[in-house]
Amino acid sequence: MSRSRGLSRPGVGRGAADGDGWKGRQGFEAGMRITVFVPPPLRACSGGASELSLAAPTVRAALEQIERSHPDLYRSVCDETGRVRRHVALFVNRLHVRDRDGLETALAPGDVLTILPAVSGG
Repeated sequence: MSRSRGLSRPGVGRGAADGDGWKGRQGFEAGMRITVFVPPPLRACSGGASELSLAAPTVRAALEQIERSHPDLYRSVCDETGRVRRHVALFVNRLHVRDRDGLETALAPGDVLTILPAVSGG
């Protein structure tokens, strides 16, 4: 069963319609933020930060903020067309964005956006 936008599940963050101060597609109220987890291989692209705190209503909006504040990190996640690179997975809490609404996946205050690049080697 697909998780519809705005519904919450225990331990997976709150949805946009849960009465948590959501201000529509324009953005969040001040102080209502999400966390972006930056894995160790990409931390050089984020000034060494393991987490970034952003106010963004969707995954796309979060990536746009990352593009402005940490362009090297953005280029590691997205290609020149703005699409997420094939070897990078994005999760909101524990759910892959491809199983939700892709880059239009709604974010709610307290959500965690995890960037997970593929690991390879021998």
